[in-house]
Amino acid sequence: MAGPGREAVDMASHNGRGDILIGIDAGTSVIKAVAFDLGGRQVAEAAVKNRYRTGDDGSATQSMEETWDDCAEALRHLGDKVEGLAARTAAIAVTGQGDGTWLADGDHRPVGDAWLWLDARAAPTVDRLEKEAGARARFEATGTGLNTCQQGAQMAHMAATRPELLANAAVALHCKDWLYLNLTGARATDPSEASFTFGNFRNRAYDDAVIETLGLTDFRHLLPEIVDGTKTTHPLSPDAARQTGLLAGTPVSLGFVDMVMTALGAGVYTGDAGTACSTIGSTGVHMRAVHASEVRLNDDNTGYVIALPVPDMVTQVQTNMAATLNIDWVLEVGRGLLADMGVEVSHRDLVAKIDDWLSRARPGSLLYHPYISEAGERGPFINADARAGFIGLSAGHRYPDVVRAVVEGLAMAARDCYAEMGDMPGELRLTGGAARSRGLRGVLSATIGAPVRVSAREEAGAAGAAMMAAVAIGVYPDMERCIGEWVTPLLGEAERPDPALSALYQRRYPTYAAARRALEPIWNAMAKDRRAERDGAAEPAVDERTTK
Repeated sequence: MAGPGREAVDMASHNGRGDILIGIDAGTSVIKAVAFDLGGRQVAEAAVKNRYRTGDDGSATQSMEETWDDCAEALRHLGDKVEGLAARTAAIAVTGQGDGTWLADGDHRPVGDAWLWLDARAAPTVDRLEKEAGARARFEATGTGLNTCQQGAQMAHMAATRPELLANAAVALHCKDWLYLNLTGARATDPSEASFTFGNFRNRAYDDAVIETLGLTDFRHLLPEIVDGTKTTHPLSPDAARQTGLLAGTPVSLGFVDMVMTALGAGVYTGDAGTACSTIGSTGVHMRAVHASEVRLNDDNTGYVIALPVPDMVTQVQTNMAATLNIDWVLEVGRGLLADMGVEVSHRDLVAKIDDWLSRARPGSLLYHPYISEAGERGPFINADARAGFIGLSAGHRYPDVVRAVVEGLAMAARDCYAEMGDMPGELRLTGGAARSRGLRGVLSATIGAPVRVSAREEAGAAGAAMMAAVAIGVYPDMERCIGEWVTPLLGEAERPDPALSALYQRRYPTYAAARRALEPIWNAMAKDRRAERDGAAEPAVDERTTK
């Protein structure tokens, strides 16, 4: 349902006005606005850091007003870098962090702060819903295991504990949907998030039976219209034009969720059989593109099935809650120790040392489970109480061994995820900041047992969104043609796994998987102790995060 005065525009062909496409990628760490020419070459990029708050109660929230202000600021900064950007912009597209709950009222004002995908407060509700009779039917429709990240779980928890939030809302949005509302005035969501949260991945529509299993039938009216951004755009509103420095009426395309846009830009779907794509960023996202009829649903009700902006194609996905967050942690431990000794080094300096430390450590001498997030783990198993840990430490281990164990843990977690989806990939396309490390690529390649390729695309998420806009306004007749120019030519040479290292990791993986299953009662017991300590505290601690 569009807002007042907002008519959807179906674009049959590119209108010839402008040679720039803008992709907005509102991630957890940063909001980026990226300019591309019509052939996919990146022209310029601007970024603004995000801020969010966490509490001891498991909350992770973000100001909705600040998020829109930061998006508008990023677009203005992009205008400072690209001469004549407003007049040259043919279309804008927006994607953003997935899951979470961004509630707005009838006047399009926020109903409090957004609950982010990092928010773990819905854990008791997830436990309850997963024990109810409709859990398997819901999973078979959505293809997605219920977890604390998701809007469905969070809204169900709100209905039970904070009903005033839903009572005051007129629409339930995700991050990119909130930005789209501010850009265009249109209340909308995309087929990817709509179907994996409240619908059916086969027809990309809402499913009332799924909504009923979540106990949200009375709140069905909060779910917005589903809009396919490759077919439909809305015009940039006059108010958004004033705030961003762009021209009112510029077509705006609503992208799919960021993990799919990033994978699309990095090469998850190029028509090559057996390929898969892993994004090693703050989270670890592991996916393969398949026809909807070829989806393999596991017995544990975990993972995601997320639509691609290509007819009948979906991505089957398993996601680690934390990936490079583990590397950040181990590097900060080292930096903190040096600081205590009066030696100041930057995080960037330590990142530059990773490959050296990997080369100096003995492969496979430690096991590390990379569940460093305070929200636990969601792939390939769901447990909000899961926590990181080392197994096998001895007095002979040194800091490079610890760093290598963390990197190997990320690779083992990726293998764990692909094992839930079937056979190991025949080739793995990599994206995310960690893909720049040759050592990490080698560990991941050996652990999966497949060659890896890295795209030269710098901003894959923004590019994936811009590709949708390119199809929407007729620059390309379909997504396959766009992929042929924007994606395939940028894939690097295949880097093959080291046979000896691959054999070692093949032996280590069963131990890694058995250990994480054995640790589950320990995690649960420790979480029970944490909750008891928290409930006895006078006030929950609040931590405000500014991520880079």
